[in-house]
Order: sequence, then structure tokens, then C-alpha cells
Amino acid sequence: MNKLAVFYGLLLGFAGTLLGSYIFVTLFTEYTFYTGVQIIKMQGSLGKLITLGSIPNLIIFAILLKMNKDIIARGIILSLLIMTLITVLI
Repeated sequence: MNKLAVFYGLLLGFAGTLLGSYIFVTLFTEYTFYTGVQIIKMQGSLGKLITLGSIPNLIIFAILLKMNKDIIARGIILSLLIMTLITVLI
């Protein structure tokens, strides 16, 4: 297994989650990203924001599988597992 490819997938998964969270906060709230995250954290819904932010990773995963980039797709799955643990601990 190519560790560098898994690392790329891991970074791609975290970037996808961050981008998805940013899009959700800016489109569906009237706050800026930083203020919106603070308000969502005070409401106790930060785990839900991370979960909604992970939805673009499904699209990235499907595209990587279509392109036969299975090792990078494993990194996406690893990032989702790490995000799940973070969500449970928050």
C-alpha cells in the first residue's frame, strides 16, 4: 500500500469536510463561517456540522473509485473514520 497516496486521500478527506462545513454555514445561516461555528458550538451541534460537512466526501470517494484510485479512496475512508471519532468525542 502506498502510504503517500493514503496520506493524500486523508488530506483530501479533511479538506472536503472543511469545505462542506464552510458551504453549509455560509449558505444556510446568516453568519460568517467563524461566527457560525461558534454559535453552532454553543448550541451543542458541532458534531452535526461535522457530519453534514462530510457529505462532499461521498462525491469525492465515488469520483476516485471511477478513476481507479483505490488507495487514495482508502484515505478518504480513513478521514471519515477519524471525523467520526472526533464527532463522538465532541
